[in-house]
Order: sequence, then structure tokens, then C-alpha cells
Amino acid sequence: MTRELGRPADSGPCRNSLEADILAALWEQVPFPRLPTDAPSEIKDLVVDVENPKRVYAIHHASRRHNLQLLVEKFITQLRDGCGFSACTTSSCFTCRKRLAGKAPIRRYSPASARTLAVFLASQDDADSRLCPHLSPPTGPGDCMKSLLFCPRYATSQNDATTAPYTGPGPKPKASKGPPGRVVSKGAQTPAPVNSSIQAGRRGTGQAHNTQAQAGGSKSDSFTSPGSSARIQIAERSTSKDYRSFAANVFGTVAFKMLEWLTPNNMETMTGKVDAVSSPSSITIETQGMASTPADEAGEVSPTSDPSVPETEDSTSIDAPDVHRFAASGLSARNEAASLCQPSPHSNSGAQGPHHRRNSNTRIRTSSASKSHPKPVPDALIESITDETGPLSPSIHTAQSEKASKGLIRPPSTVTRNTPQLGEGEDPTVPETKIPEPESPRHYVDEHLPQMDGISGEETLSSDETTRSFDTSDEKQDTVATSDIADSASELDSYLPQSLSRLSLQAVNFICDVLQDDATSERHLLEPPTITGSLRRSSSRLRSWKRKRKAHTAYPADLKVQWKLFVEQSIFHVLSDPQALLDSFTGSNGAMDSQMLWYCMLRLTRVAPTLVFDSLWIALAGLYAPPKALHSPRSATSKMFSRSQKSFTNVEAAGLMSVCFHALVAAAPLVTDSRQLNDMSRIKAHGLSLTGGGAVARPPVSLCLQYEDAFTDDMALRLARRLLRVISTRRHFDELLELDLDSDDRVKEPDVLETLLSHLESSTHSILDFSKAERSLHEKRIPVLLLDWARAVMLHEWDGKPDVSGDGPFGGALSLIAAMYRKRQSLLLGDIHFRAEYFGERLDPIQMPVSWLSFSSTRQKVHLLDYSFIFSPASLVSYFRAINFTRMSRAYEESDSLQSRINSIIAPSSLVTDIHHKNVLQDLLKVPSARYLILDISRKNVLGDSFDQLWRREERELLRPLKIHLGEDSGEEGFDSGGVQQEFFRLAIAEALNPDHGAFTIDGRTRMTWFQPGSLQPEWKFELVGLIVSLAVYNGLTLPITFPKALYRKLLGEPVTELHHIADGWPDLASGLTDLLEWNEKDGSVEDIFVLTYEFTVDMFGKPVTREMKSSRRPSWPQFSEHPSAPPLSADNPADAPAVTGGNRNAYVSDYIRYLTDVSVASQFAAFARGFHACLHPKSLQLLSPGLLQSLVEGTQEIDIGELRRAARYVGWDASHRAVRDFWAVVKRYDERMRRKLLEFVTASDRVPVGGMANVQFVIQKNGEEEGDAGHLPTAYTCYGTLLLPEYRDRDVLRERLAMALENAQGFGFA
Repeated sequence: MTRELGRPADSGPCRNSLEADILAALWEQVPFPRLPTDAPSEIKDLVVDVENPKRVYAIHHASRRHNLQLLVEKFITQLRDGCGFSACTTSSCFTCRKRLAGKAPIRRYSPASARTLAVFLASQDDADSRLCPHLSPPTGPGDCMKSLLFCPRYATSQNDATTAPYTGPGPKPKASKGPPGRVVSKGAQTPAPVNSSIQAGRRGTGQAHNTQAQAGGSKSDSFTSPGSSARIQIAERSTSKDYRSFAANVFGTVAFKMLEWLTPNNMETMTGKVDAVSSPSSITIETQGMASTPADEAGEVSPTSDPSVPETEDSTSIDAPDVHRFAASGLSARNEAASLCQPSPHSNSGAQGPHHRRNSNTRIRTSSASKSHPKPVPDALIESITDETGPLSPSIHTAQSEKASKGLIRPPSTVTRNTPQLGEGEDPTVPETKIPEPESPRHYVDEHLPQMDGISGEETLSSDETTRSFDTSDEKQDTVATSDIADSASELDSYLPQSLSRLSLQAVNFICDVLQDDATSERHLLEPPTITGSLRRSSSRLRSWKRKRKAHTAYPADLKVQWKLFVEQSIFHVLSDPQALLDSFTGSNGAMDSQMLWYCMLRLTRVAPTLVFDSLWIALAGLYAPPKALHSPRSATSKMFSRSQKSFTNVEAAGLMSVCFHALVAAAPLVTDSRQLNDMSRIKAHGLSLTGGGAVARPPVSLCLQYEDAFTDDMALRLARRLLRVISTRRHFDELLELDLDSDDRVKEPDVLETLLSHLESSTHSILDFSKAERSLHEKRIPVLLLDWARAVMLHEWDGKPDVSGDGPFGGALSLIAAMYRKRQSLLLGDIHFRAEYFGERLDPIQMPVSWLSFSSTRQKVHLLDYSFIFSPASLVSYFRAINFTRMSRAYEESDSLQSRINSIIAPSSLVTDIHHKNVLQDLLKVPSARYLILDISRKNVLGDSFDQLWRREERELLRPLKIHLGEDSGEEGFDSGGVQQEFFRLAIAEALNPDHGAFTIDGRTRMTWFQPGSLQPEWKFELVGLIVSLAVYNGLTLPITFPKALYRKLLGEPVTELHHIADGWPDLASGLTDLLEWNEKDGSVEDIFVLTYEFTVDMFGKPVTREMKSSRRPSWPQFSEHPSAPPLSADNPADAPAVTGGNRNAYVSDYIRYLTDVSVASQFAAFARGFHACLHPKSLQLLSPGLLQSLVEGTQEIDIGELRRAARYVGWDASHRAVRDFWAVVKRYDERMRRKLLEFVTASDRVPVGGMANVQFVIQKNGEEEGDAGHLPTAYTCYGTLLLPEYRDRDVLRERLAMALENAQGFGFA
């Protein structure tokens, strides 16, 4: 349940008064966590008092639950009754549903259905935004009250003899036997124990029962009949229920019904009914009416009313009394009723209203308006509590000179408060424990403390059951006078909750060890469940903290509870305070040790994960406060934001975000194998919980389930969503600062994500001793799990559309992934780590990329294809070709439509009768109406014919489907089904890149092709070469060329500045420049060893041309002049150039790369790029990376015969035929050159297209039988990718004839 900050719910003075009353009531009721007396001396320096009630964990927890109950009540009213506004537009409001239905019948939600939906809506982020703005707050009791029955209940005194012996101080309380069913009882003196069904429901629902016990807490006198005591029984009506309904069996249980029962309106109604039933007159009437009915049958619930709650006949009492429940719910029946906006009906007539604001010198107190008389402090609460280390709390000087505990027992207040009520089933009777008697003669077992595991054999209490108030006692034991309390008021007021002010490595280890040793840590599903043994780390330079206790003695249960309260309060106090977080985990130099921070979060999340995630979620709220610069009076945005919140810089915000991200990483299962870590990341990228094999690895099922538990944890996902939303918010603040006119004189803050990623690096000076292997694993674990959490939020938030919110958690996740993608090399990540195949598998591969071309991303809406790195290469190629195919189809349809119009005009029956006019019209519209781009190419002049027919072509012509007529002037018959086009591009590009023409050069070692600097060829020829490459890519064909990756980076607009950018094209040069950068000048100076000058030299037609490299301005490279008397270019070579030294070698390498790939070939590349972009949409190229574009243009040169065999198809025989098996046996022995010849012989291309052999059409068709050694050679239909293979006599003949065909293949034809 996350409240939207910008929309306060139920705002107004009444709301503020309500919150103040709730805080005041909780401050009086919850136990104050105090540092136990056996704490180590080192920890006392970190302890501080907590004066703000909102900073007390028990109050925060109870307030949150109270708000949830109110929210559920509002949603139920909205779903069942509506707001009553005739123009309501809230889809979940009954009034809106009724308006939209019109006159059609509409079915109202049943109570169970409304409760189910209300719980779901109230548990969502920004739950208040889903409330109808016209909804009035509920004022009366809800429909859930109609199912409750209130009646007296009698218990004979004979049953008391069966109870356990009473050993506590004061008179023995009474107990009674109750009938089966869900019952809440009210006794004349003390609350009665409830049956086991209530106990089971309470354990299963945490604190949902907290206030129900107070429903019977009336001030009316009890009616006692002879031999029995009157109590009030609250039972639920017997109703029929569908046992097969999941919703009925889950949301129809007592746990969820209590969310309705415990709201203030219903609690007030229950209190009134209990008062009415418990009056003497009503008891008399009920007694007369029930005279003929056994007591055990009164209000009995049918077994079919709730099968999920076991029912027993007798009530069972717990071994140890439950502590006061107001630590969880925070409100008694009186306080709950007083939280409404009208005076409590049970308050005194002359008292103040429940919302009168009170002043207090030290702390907030509850109003005394609802109290009938002051309640003195019982002796039990001021008795000295000691153990082997001495008193648990300092003395309080009262009239009796008694001492009160500061840990669990609340000191008496100067303002009287209600008589404490025990919850349902609570019994002040405390069974005897086996704790050895300490040395102090005054020691006794506190009756208000629960028994813990290992002491009495009972199950360890949960966090919710141990954060309760212990100031409960029988009124008959009140022996301290009110005047004595008033005398010590000033000293009692100084008792405040205590907490640690910050956390350190020692403190984290200590408090986690305390919870683990005491078995009071939270139960959870995270793995490993505890951190012990080799997983636990400590610093050899720091002393570990230990509690002061004697060995071989059982640890007292009351101290366990005190420690649990103090540790939970400390975790909440530190982790929910942004400044305390920074003080705890930031070093003196502002840096964070990533691995130590991860270890601290690992320990904390294994003892109290829910508390940790909730506290960090609260701390992140401070990052939504705008920077101080936006509050400046001179800033235009000063009126947009409130100045009440403390603001944080981007550096501080990055530190807080780093702590939260490390907590999320620590929540994931602890995997010690980096390969297994990557396998799990791949599974999560596909949106899977388990994998059935295939391309995804198969890790153990148990590990997959552990990952599923961690990444679907509600509190962790809630923290991750807010954390990622912070990224978008902080970047929006940066945009506002850039637009601010008052920001010119300020230093620009670093980007929050850049600073955050710098925190991921492990410190080399960590105080924890981790091995080198552990540090290496941590460097891989953090970025991989960060990507997994970002993907988990994206999968959780995605609605199935390609356009997503840019300023929400989804947009923040995309921004984080994009920032990590830019720094993937330093983070040791590959391209595969960023992919999220889940989206690509569910988006339309045709319509989605086409609609993206016209989509304009904003801060509010972004498109998934703007982040193409999250898609697999196969998906991106599919989207790229879908865009090209759509543009080709549109161009074809436009031409076809125009041709249809022309045909209708020139038809004999048309209005145009002049034949000459018809011919002229056809000639003028011949180009626009042509459906195809048709090229007539002769084999003797392939490149010349191509240039002539492509020159000055319009864009709409180039976008049409391509048809090639190749060699038809010499009698060849070719049907262009793909093979003719492939043949044409192979011949044309081979002639264009021929080094003899002087336009390109080919490296003798790598066979890489590059531009010739200062080429004599005109620029328009380079443009046409680029156009040929563009046409091939546009039509989905590969080319037999090899360009360095630097060319594709430049075509995509990416810079070429690093040595690895040129390593594939110029490996020797890259190696030499690397040696220059890595040279240690202790072995000699750079000038003496390398002897280099600061200039760039290139061989131009046999003559070296050298120019000094300039870094300050954009230089130009000299070009050959056509004038015969022009001086040679080498004449301007510098006579003397500065030497390369150790100080300028970095600049030298950068400038050399720039001159090699940019300056020397600038004009040639610019012309080539113009032709390359002629057919391709500029935005479609954003889908491609340099490597992927290279695969699209060049294909793959490695040919896997096994993959080719799996992709092959057969005509005339099958794969088991002898001739087919002989064919693959021969081909398998071919080297790389012969494999390329075979692929070219069949498909007209020696390259495998992007996507692998699955995209190759390779058909082996039977072409007769050959008996002798001679006969026909194998032939091929390159148009259709079909090999015509005769059935030869044996394998040797097949090998000989196939090799002869491949070595002598030339030309194009059918035979």
C-alpha cells in the first residue's frame, strides 16, 4: 500500500487531528525499545533517543496497518455502494458501473468479491489514486457486521479447576470454557481465552486480529449468576460456501474479514452492541430465551461456514500470555472509536472532544477525555527486573523506591490513560519456567513476557507478536498512589525509545548475530536462510562485539524480547533515514565499498528482509525532493516545489540508490559459479521460472525456485519500483536545471546513473578480507543481478504494448540498462546480458516496427525499439527487414494504383480518343507507373551498365522490388527468383572493389577493403558503389565483401576513437599503437625506442604522402589535381615534425586513428555514405549495431556443414539414400575454400546470411542415374537454390565429378 505523494487522502483539519490522535494513542500503548543492560560497551556510543513518534517502528507498523484497514473499508464502499455522483468516471465505482450499464441489469459485488478486490486495490502502489474522488468517507457500520451475533455466554466455575496452576502475582484470574466457532469473549474481570480456531487464524494472519480482542472491552458491569460468570460471545452466522472456490476459501477466512471488522466504524458498532448485550437487563432477557438451550450451542457456527479454520469444542489457553496487541494495531477499542470525526459515545460528558490538540513537554500523550478515572501503576510494573549482569533499567524514585524496566515495561505517564485490555485469548497466568534462579533474591519471571524458543519449548514468536505493549496488569494489584506518580513525572518523561544512530560492520554483525542466536529473526524464503560459518565475515582489524552473559546458563526470555525490539527499531531508524544511511555506508572520502555494502545487506536481509525493504523504501522518498537550485527565488521553478523537504545532490542520491540496489542484489540466492549466474539471468530474460532445455541452460530446479521466490517478493519488488522511478525523477530535475536561466553560474552536477555505476566497483582497500576469486565473482554478480532486477520490474509493469511510460519504473529500468550498456566493457558485460527476449517473443514483428517509424518518444512515453539492445539479433533483423518490406510494398502499391488509372484512361472506351495523346501520356507516366526496378545488365560490362541505369534514379524507383535481366543479350535464360540478383551483386561489387581502379585498397593479410586516400576516381562513383550496397541490403541479399568494422560504425554515426575499433582491419597497426601506450619509460624513453614523429603517412600510388597531424582544427587531406603542371603531393611533406614522447603519446594514438579512418578518406566516405542511405530509412538503421550491420551486408563466412545438412531438403529421394549419404560424406571433408565454392555454386553466394543456415535454401534434387565413370556433371538452379545431382555409381565417382563442377563453374544458366 503506497500512498501517492501528490494526492493526500482525506485532507483537512479533521484528518490532521485524526493522525495526531492515532499517534498519541500509539505512543501511549506501544512498548519502548531500550538498549538491554547486557549490551557491549562499544555499542552504547551509537545509541540515541527517538523523540519523533513516527520514527518508532512499532508506531509506524501499527499506523500502516490502520491505514490499510481504512483503505480497504473505502474500497469496499466504493465497489458495493458507489459514490452517488451521476457523472462518476472511476471504473471500479458502483455508481460509474451503473451509469455505463444504463437500463441493463447490473450485479452488485458480493461481500466476499468486494473484499477480494478491495484488498488487491489497497495493496497496490498509489492506492489512493484508485479511490473515487467523489466518494464520501464511510460513516456507518459495514455489511460485514450483519454476519456477527452478540450474546451472553456463561462459564461455570467448575471449569476453572482444569486450568494450569497460577503462579503469577495477584489473585488468580477466571477462565471459562467456550463453545466452538469464531468467538471473542469478554469476562467480568479478565478476558477469557479463546478456542484454538481463533488462535490458528491469528497465527496465520499476523496482526489482523489485533483490535478484535478489544471489541468486548466494555466499561459496563458484568452480570454474574450463581455458580457462573457472564461473558459476551461474538460468533459469525452460519453461511454456505463453495469449497471449490479459491477466492471464497482465501478471502473468506477470518484473517481477511478482520480487515473489515477492525475499522473504526465497525469497532464502534461492536462496542455498542457489546455494551448493550452485557447490560443486566439484556442478560436477563437472553437468559430467559436460552433457558431451554445448552450453553455450548448458543451462537454455534456451522462447520461449513469456514473450512479453513479448524474448530475445537474447548477453549485452549496458551502457555504464556500474549503481550499487549496495540504494538501492532495501535488502537484499542476506545482509541479506534475515537479516531472518527465525532465524539466517542463512551467519553465523559464534560471531557474534551477526541481531536482536541494537546501540548506536551516531552512526548505526545493521549487525551484523558475518554478516561473515567486515573489508573495507578501496578506494583508489577515497578518491580525490579534483574539478571546476572544487574538491573535491566535504572531506578525510578517512587514512594516505594522501586525500579522500573526501560526496555519492555512502559513507565507510568503523568496523563492517565485507559485501562489496558488484554487481547483475545490472553491470560495473565504465566507458567513456571526452567530458567535457573539468578543470584538476585528479588528476581522473578515477568508475567507480561512471552516464553521463547529454547526456554519453555514453545515456538518462537514472530516479529508482530513480540512488538506489543507490556503495561498490563489487574486493577486489583494497583498499589502505587497517583500522587507518587505525579512526584516522579519529570523523571518518567525522560524515558524515550532508543535506537542506534548509524550502522557499521561491527554493528551489523552484532545485531544479526543476536537475532540468529535468539531465534527471533523473521521467517522468509530467501536463500541461504542464515549467514553462518564461512559465509560470515569479520575484519581482523576490528574487534567483534559480544553480549555480557554467563556461559552455560539459559538466556532470559525477557532479554530476548528486549533485544528483538531494540534491533528492529535500530534497523528501521537507520535504514529509513537517508542521512543515517549515508553516514553508515559512506567512507570519509565519499566512496562506498561495494563488496562490504553487499555483505552488510546480505546479513540484514537474512534476519529481517521485510523490515529492511520497507525501511529503504521510506528512505527513497527523500530523493523526490528537488535540488536546492530549483528553490532559488530567481528560478522559474521555485513555486513548483515545496521547500519543507531536505534535498540531496546527485552524488548523495547515487549513494542512497547504491545501498538500495545492493540490498536487492543481496536478496537473490547466493550463487558461487559465474556460469550458473549467467544461466539464471538468461532464464529470467525469457520471462521463465523453469526451463525445458533448448538454447537456455538447465540449472537445478531448486535454484530456479529460489530465484523465483526472491524476484517475486512483494516488498523487494515494491522497493525496486520506487528505486527505478527515482532515476526518471532525478533526470527530470537535471533537465529543469539546464533550462533554468539562473544555472549559468553553477557547476553542473554529474549524472546520477554515472555516479551510481561508479559505486559498483569493489574497493581494493576493503576492511573485509575477501579472496581474489570472491572479488572477481562479486564484480560479475552485481551488474548481472542489477539487470535481472530491472528486467523483473519491466516484466511486472509491462502491459503488452511497445510504447511504455518513460517517467515510471519501466522508464527508469530502461535508463539504467542503457547506462550500463554504454559502460558494458568496464562492467564486464556482453551484449547478451542486456537482452530481454520476453518482449521480442510477444510483439508483432511486422506492425510494431512500422509504427515505430512514426513514433516520437517523449519524457512521458518511450518506445521499446528506442532501446534496441534488449532485443535479440534475430528479432532486430526481422524488424529491419519488415520495415524495408513495408516500404517496398507501399511503393509497389502506389505504382500499381497509378498503372490501373492509366489503363482506364487509355482503354478504348475512355474519354481520351486521340491515339497520340494516349501514347504521350503513357510515355510521361512510364517511370511513375513501373511496378519494379528493372536493370538490364550484360556480363561484359556489369559495373558500367549498373552505373548508367542507377544514375539519377528517384527514391520511389529505388524502393520498388528489384528485377535483374543478366546476360540475356548473349542468350542466357534466367528467371529472377533471387539467384539472378545474387549473381549480379556478386559480379558488380567484385569489379567495383578491384584495386586496379584506384578507388579501394585490399589488405594483403586480412583481405579487408578500405578507401584509397586521395583517389583519382570521382565522388559520384563512390556514391553509386554505396547505392549498390544499399540495394543489396534493402532487398535482403549479402555481398562477397569484407570491410572493417570501423566503416559500419561510421555509417551508423558512432565514433571511431579506440584501438579495438580498428583491430580487425589493421591488426599490426593496432598492436604497435598498443605497445606504444603500454611502454614503461623506465626501460627507455619513448623517443629513443619508437622514434616516431607526430605525423600521418600514407602510400598514394607508390609515393608516400605525409602531413603533420593537427588536433585543434578539422584538417583536410590533399587530393590529386587534374592539372598536368600541378606539383606532386609529396612535395608538401613536412621537413621536420615534433617527436612522439611519453607525454603526447595518448594524443598521438587518438589523432592517428582519426586521420586513418576519417581525415584521409573524408570525401570518399561521405559520397559512399550518401549512396548507402539512399534506400534505407534513417531510423531503421538505429535498430542495428555495427556488428549486426556487418552481418547484414557481408553475411557469415564460416560454413558449418552440419547446419547445412540439417537445413537441406530433398526432391526425388530422401536423406537415407546412398547417394545422399555419399554426397555429405564427400562434402564434410572439404576445406573452407571448397565449402564456399559449393555454397556459391548452388545459391550464387559464398556467404551465409544473417540468421544462419536456416535462412539458406539448399535443395538436392535427383537428376537421373549415371552408370559409368563419365556422364553429366552436377548442375544447379541458382535461382531456386537447387543442386541437380545425378546418382553416380559410387562415392569416388561422385567426388570426382562434383569437384570438377565446382572448379569450373562460370556463367549463369539452366545447364
